[in-house]
Amino acid sequence: MTARQLAELIDRHSPVLVLFARQRCDTPEDVVQEAFCALAALHTPPVDPAAWLFRTVRNRSLDAGKADRRRKRREAAVGGSAAWFVEPRASGLEQAEAVAALQALPDDLREVIVLRLWSDLTLEQIAAAVGCSVSTAFRRYESGLALLRQTLGESCPKS
Repeated sequence: MTARQLAELIDRHSPVLVLFARQRCDTPEDVVQEAFCALAALHTPPVDPAAWLFRTVRNRSLDAGKADRRRKRREAAVGGSAAWFVEPRASGLEQAEAVAALQALPDDLREVIVLRLWSDLTLEQIAAAVGCSVSTAFRRYESGLALLRQTLGESCPKS
């Protein structure tokens, strides 16, 4: 398949493929892009590239939808196990407030806090996971907790 043929397929089918994938998953653009990449990588193009694309997008969007649902269930289960998010506090801290405060943190601070509190990773493991030094991971963790304490007026675990 030539680059021109692939470009014509992209122009002609991308919008409909995205709409088709959107029924089944939260990342339809990614699914469509993966399908076109897979088509470009084929040594022998399919007899009917449009049908192949729709079948591939359908299968990949079903897989992505299942993965989305599994991820949401895991996040709900893991998020629900964090005691400082779900146990009632004498001061009246609500789960919704804590979730909103965590979501309001900058991404780099939030990811370190989530990894530390829910995954129980060491700072060395967190640093390796996010691609920073241990001291940077520690600073992000401490800064994030300080912002949470300030926002919520609550003490956060230091484990």
